[in-house]
Amino acid sequence: MAIEIEKKFLVVGNYKDFALSETRIIQGYISLNPERTVRVRIRGKKGYLTIKGAGNKSGASRFEWEKEIPLNEAKELIEICEKGIIDKTRTIVPEKSGLIFEVDEFHGDNLGLTVAEIELPSEDHFFEKPIWLGDEVTNDSKYYNSMLINNPFKKW
Repeated sequence: MAIEIEKKFLVVGNYKDFALSETRIIQGYISLNPERTVRVRIRGKKGYLTIKGAGNKSGASRFEWEKEIPLNEAKELIEICEKGIIDKTRTIVPEKSGLIFEVDEFHGDNLGLTVAEIELPSEDHFFEKPIWLGDEVTNDSKYYNSMLINNPFKKW
């Protein structure tokens, strides 16, 4: 079983000076059940189907299964998703030890929200926090993309 371990943080400073790349992402949800979300994503010119399980107590670890699918199929699946779309720009920023921060700057109903995630080999793995990284929100479900569909940042 594939387990994803990641921590999520608010972004409070300039990260773009350190960026390696930037990609637009559009995603929708076929299922918003927190026990097993099913996401369709268009990232650049590629499509993906992802299933995520419920998070553990810390919120940092959970089952994740993802497969690339043809772009035309991803576009078709987006059409049957639950109401609401996540629209964001993802910027890849390296961490000093070789890990990667994925910084998501949201658009649309979530405009103004920017969060960074870092995938870790273990929950207690040390990484250096850059000065642009703010408070950790790993275990705060309101920052989950699947929750931003029904309770977007503009309503907070």
